[in-house]
Amino acid sequence: MEVLQKIADNLLRLRERKPLVHHITNYVTVNDCANITLAIGASPVMADDIAEVEEMASFASALVLNMGTLNARTIESMLATGQKARQRGIPVVFDPVGVGATSLRTSTAKQIIREVRPTVIRGNMSEIKIIAGLDVAIKGVDSVASEDAGESVASNLSHKLDCVVAITGKTDIIAQGNRIYRIDNGHALLSQITGSGCMATSLIGCFCGAADDWFAATAAGIVTMGLAGELAHASLQPGDGIGTFHIRLFDAVSVINPDILKKGGKIDEL
Repeated sequence: MEVLQKIADNLLRLRERKPLVHHITNYVTVNDCANITLAIGASPVMADDIAEVEEMASFASALVLNMGTLNARTIESMLATGQKARQRGIPVVFDPVGVGATSLRTSTAKQIIREVRPTVIRGNMSEIKIIAGLDVAIKGVDSVASEDAGESVASNLSHKLDCVVAITGKTDIIAQGNRIYRIDNGHALLSQITGSGCMATSLIGCFCGAADDWFAATAAGIVTMGLAGELAHASLQPGDGIGTFHIRLFDAVSVINPDILKKGGKIDEL
């Protein structure tokens, strides 16, 4: 399939270029985000002080903004480095964790979208529907929204914001205007570890840092995360638990290669 060949090519390009990915992410999953970035072959830097974020963005290949543990200090830094990244033309991947849960998160997400204009927005179904202006519930940072009409929600929001929109869940949906992918990789254990969504966002940032087709790069990040979850689960032995799965997930990402992606990727282009 042509799209799987594109994803495989993206992986080769990433490992050749080893992009530096600047993160302003949350303190719950920052270590996982750094390690998944290293595992796929990119370089992470976690810098969030206002005194250095613009300078860091001046030589990064991609920027990841994650508002999982939002505070006034990091909001200022996200806006400053996001605007610097846009001036330089480097991709900005935005993860609006928990948008809709509080007024601060909702107003901050709106401000980042308005002033930074992200290249890619990745969230769960509740988060994306809230950004799209729909009246849905969110449970803390977890989605409780119906997955109905996900394709049209993602496509319409992509048109409106002129960016790639990715919804991750049981089935992942990616849209760039009228281009839509449905991805069916993944395993239920991914929902039982902290940070699988944050790590997916980091992987998207890694692929975007080495690519010029943000749609294919986003698909590459999400397929890699889902397929790694499948491989990690398949490697478990009787008696292994969620901690071992967590470790095996990094192992799987570190050894994934173009052939594995082409054989295991489950993508439908609508």
